[in-house]
Amino acid sequence: MADILVVEDDKDLNAAYKVILQSDKHRVKTAFNGQEALELLKGYTPDLILLDLLMPIMGGLELLEKYDLKSHPKVKVLIFTNMENSPEVTKAYNLGATRCIIKSWTAPQNLSKVVNDTLKAKDNSQLSLN
Repeated sequence: MADILVVEDDKDLNAAYKVILQSDKHRVKTAFNGQEALELLKGYTPDLILLDLLMPIMGGLELLEKYDLKSHPKVKVLIFTNMENSPEVTKAYNLGATRCIIKSWTAPQNLSKVVNDTLKAKDNSQLSLN
């Protein structure tokens, strides 16, 4: 069981991810943009952040720039995007993301496996795509 913050602007995906992860006994908080997530992170340190990159108000990259992962070394960041091999994904890794998963390649029912594999990784070394 882990504490997970889902940051996804699509309301249906946000709700689906929450239900899937809660059914796997994780404690889940949600935000619909980076600004909401940043507010939550002021008093909360999750084990994993499931983060979309493209969102209104504040996107995932800006969140990573503002939330210093170096001062939270146990927090893993799983980027969930449709931008394969993009400069944004490279930048997310440079800002401390642990893993990047392509949304269109990952069926919602496989989300638990991806999340649990990421949580089991011994450190925050980058894990391969998918």
